[in-house]
Amino acid sequence: MTPGHGKICLNLLNFVNILTVNIRNANSDIMAKDRHVMEALGKTRVVVENGKVVEVGEPETEYCPIFDKVRGIKKFTSKTAKENIEFRMKDFGMFTGDRAIEMEVFVGFGASETFMTGLRRGLIDTCVTACDGAGTVITSNPRLAQGMGSRISGLVETTPIPKLIERIQEVGGIVLDPSAASLDQVAGVRKAIELGYKKIGVSVTNAKDVKAIRELEKKYRVQVISFGVHTTGMPENEAKEFLNLVDMTTGCTSKWIRGCIAGKTIAQFGTAIPIFAITQCGKEMLLERAKEVTDPILINTMQLPVQPDEKQPRPLI
Repeated sequence: MTPGHGKICLNLLNFVNILTVNIRNANSDIMAKDRHVMEALGKTRVVVENGKVVEVGEPETEYCPIFDKVRGIKKFTSKTAKENIEFRMKDFGMFTGDRAIEMEVFVGFGASETFMTGLRRGLIDTCVTACDGAGTVITSNPRLAQGMGSRISGLVETTPIPKLIERIQEVGGIVLDPSAASLDQVAGVRKAIELGYKKIGVSVTNAKDVKAIRELEKKYRVQVISFGVHTTGMPENEAKEFLNLVDMTTGCTSKWIRGCIAGKTIAQFGTAIPIFAITQCGKEMLLERAKEVTDPILINTMQLPVQPDEKQPRPLI
């Protein structure tokens, strides 16, 4: 073999090696596109890729009375978080194209249940919520609003599941960003306004988003009713601002939502994981929700909040 031929062969070999690596990387990117990140059971970070739990963090809290009541979980661990996410994947198809999108009531006064009632009774025209595999979704379908939100925890990241998105669209859901399944509640409210809705419900997780939504509300002269969710771990300063902006919020396992709510809430629903109504429209929507709750209800007047020590999640963060 001449020196020239050897150089040509070496260059060709390098080209093949580079091409092989690029193909592998491309295949890896394709496989990794099905990725979902959720904070659940004590704000444990759980990552699901291609139908399997691939990463589980450590819980930031230990106990929640709801999971104790519903699933018998006495203490959060990485193991219980992994098992619970896998149970949801098996039970109703979370993170899959066949995911159930119309479900029964899970808790009495959750955000999805409240928006479902609000849509049924005409208190809102539409709601902006979130769904794994679809991202931010706008819908006026009460059953869809309930089904998408009733059994998910804090959805941090998700990627599009085309079959699921198509099914959501078929029953009246408008997926904000079908190509990326982005989670953007501010953009969701803006889209709802563009579609002509005047009374909009929205689930929110941080003060920055609610502030931007209030600016849209004022600019376009619409009414937005906001429901605070996934507030565990919110810093004190943000919690104070958040409570000045939302219409109602869950206490979750939040030290500062619970600690700063005195003097602001005008109605409370539940005592273990309380829902606090802060504005009159928030109170009215939760009272409408109460009409549809089938369990017996006690209505009384007293100083709020009411948070019996023996019923609380722990530790509050």
